[in-house]
Amino acid sequence: MRFVFRVLIFILINFLGLLIGSVYTGIGARSTWYQELNKAPWTPPGYLFGVFWLFIMIFFGFYMSKLYAESKSKKKIFVFFILQWILNLIWNPIFFYFRNIEIGLIVILCLTFLIFFFLYKYYKVIKLWSIFIFPYFLWLLIASSLNLYIYLFN
Repeated sequence: MRFVFRVLIFILINFLGLLIGSVYTGIGARSTWYQELNKAPWTPPGYLFGVFWLFIMIFFGFYMSKLYAESKSKKKIFVFFILQWILNLIWNPIFFYFRNIEIGLIVILCLTFLIFFFLYKYYKVIKLWSIFIFPYFLWLLIASSLNLYIYLFN
């Protein structure tokens, strides 16, 4: 029962970040500024971003719940979680509201590195449960490449 409760808490925190970020994404993705950017040929249709994030954050909730339960340094794990939450949250306004592609790229690369750190550092702690963070890492690699393309070609 504790595990399910932790999963729900982590998922709720994740979705709160997505909800806040979506305010900026929705406005920015429909803007003339964004529509006129040179985007990577592999840019998925806009509606897929929400679908991807939905599943990624659910899986990440399971990952964090298991890691938190198994880790000896719960405070450290939670600090890393909050750091990724903040990085994930601030990318949207930086990129879409302030239209700062370069700082957005730096933020998303930091987030990608942090998720890779989770994957690498804590694999030995939760072994196969690490599969739940892998979609997040893969998506961040794609998202980073999209951001990099926009940075290089605009």
